Amino acid sequence: MITLFNKLHSRCLSFTFRHPRTAATAAAKVNLSTAPPEPVIPCKKPIKVDLVGGKCYSWCTCGYSRKQPFCDGAHKTRAQGMKGLRFVPEKDSTVWLCGCKHTNNPPYCDGTHKQDFIVSAPLHEYTD
Repeated sequence: MITLFNKLHSRCLSFTFRHPRTAATAAAKVNLSTAPPEPVIPCKKPIKVDLVGGKCYSWCTCGYSRKQPFCDGAHKTRAQGMKGLRFVPEKDSTVWLCGCKHTNNPPYCDGTHKQDFIVSAPLHEYTD
């Protein structure tokens, strides 16, 4: 038992610290990394899309979506910790959305797909 005395308020506070009991069971697999998961590369070029102003879109950030460049929720099982990037264009427009998922200006293509680390990387292959 540890007793603390607070001189300002003339109070004694008592605390009892105990070690929690832990059962000897098999530990579940845990990802101890604090780094977010890396996206896979579904496409090595931008994707031309016609967007409607004022409409909410969700751009796939993980690369597992089968509805590229948009999110279909595949990250919930394939890339936990990632989620779609929601955005609303101000006006109707035709834009190039990033297909490699490594842009520095998401969701728009910034030419990152031309860099060696993308050019030499394997494309993600969908499996059922």
